[in-house]
Amino acid sequence: MNSKSTLIRARWLIPNPSDGRVLEDYGVLCIDGCIAWIGPWSERAPAPPKAEQVELTGHALCPGFVNSHTHAPMSLMRGMADDLPLMSWLEHHIWPAEARWVSESFVRAGARLAMAEMIRSGTTAFSDMYFFPDVVAAEAERIGMRATVGLIAIDLPTVWAQSASEYIAKGCEVQQFWQGHPLVSTAWAPHAPYTTSDGTLARIGRLAEEHDSRIHIHLHETRHEVEEARSKHGRRPLARLDALGMVNPRLIAVHMTQLESDEITLLANTGAHVVHCPESNLKLASGFCPVATLMTEGVSCALGTDGAASNNDLDMMGEMRTAALLAKGVSGDAAALPAPQALDMATRGGARALGLDGKVGVLQMGMAADMVAIDLAGLSTLPVYNAISQLVYAAGRDQVTDVWIAGRRVLHTGVLTTIDQAEVAADARQWGLKLAPEKG
Repeated sequence: MNSKSTLIRARWLIPNPSDGRVLEDYGVLCIDGCIAWIGPWSERAPAPPKAEQVELTGHALCPGFVNSHTHAPMSLMRGMADDLPLMSWLEHHIWPAEARWVSESFVRAGARLAMAEMIRSGTTAFSDMYFFPDVVAAEAERIGMRATVGLIAIDLPTVWAQSASEYIAKGCEVQQFWQGHPLVSTAWAPHAPYTTSDGTLARIGRLAEEHDSRIHIHLHETRHEVEEARSKHGRRPLARLDALGMVNPRLIAVHMTQLESDEITLLANTGAHVVHCPESNLKLASGFCPVATLMTEGVSCALGTDGAASNNDLDMMGEMRTAALLAKGVSGDAAALPAPQALDMATRGGARALGLDGKVGVLQMGMAADMVAIDLAGLSTLPVYNAISQLVYAAGRDQVTDVWIAGRRVLHTGVLTTIDQAEVAADARQWGLKLAPEKG
């Protein structure tokens, strides 16, 4: 872990987006990767010897963004098969390309590309779902990014495993290897109810309970999925998971565009988490997650980008804006999902979903120093009446200047410090040449 001390002076500090407070001319002292002091700059104590001092004269400093659902290596498939519905996109383009090209080297290059993009966009933690989770975890450790890697399971043979038992056995190995790591954690990641049998889901449910692990799953993503489930199983997918004992605080339910009132009540009563991926849902015409209703009913909600193959970016600032605007349009209420709530979904909401609440998601003494600085001094974000509103409705990821993860400055005035950007770009171009014939 980082033993360096850093004293930051910020024009605006947003310690906890949920309460809407914006503090002006505040300081943050980070020691050994954690926040040791927060207070008005005028009340600062002397910094430790050799502490790095950072002046953010026109910036807002807030908790780092938590991308609660993505498929990082699929960044190498960005733009391969655009403008198609989900199942056509998967069955005729993505799955065939994966069968031909996915390997450890593919996953490594794609994960590095994704992490470079995410850090430059202010993301400090992400929850991944893909093959070779051990490779993604190793890259996250090397780069110094906080990651929850999904232990993928699917009842289909792939390059990662040939059977459900092999997926689970490999997942157990990865989970054991990374147990207790300060930056890398694991979650069980059955792909979806329509690709995973009751037997496999039940085994995963038992393992998750035994190790208190999260279960990260695509759920109620499309109307077709729900209708097919009722035809095959006689019940909707969420009811099927509930019958297996899997709807509880460990559940990370991704997409959730098709929900009925009793299902929302079930989610609220059980403490399950919903990850809203508005831009991917819009692009694939999957439907609208009723996020404003979910949050009103007390369901814990987070934000995710999904993979760059279906978004087509990993920009959490864009995701916040889309989520806030879409919630207003869907609900017919201009007050739905206000800016502080959208920012909270992108920070503490993600931390709650990933089981990191109390460690990241807010800026307070004793928490990990996962922070992002966004420059609001440019013409597009002036004047600044409310820094949170500017972050959600006006600022872009190009205004992210600095990012700290566990106190380590992984983006320094716009420059990645733990990733060779030229090397990542060269690898991405080479993979693009290989995959080009697979384009739709």
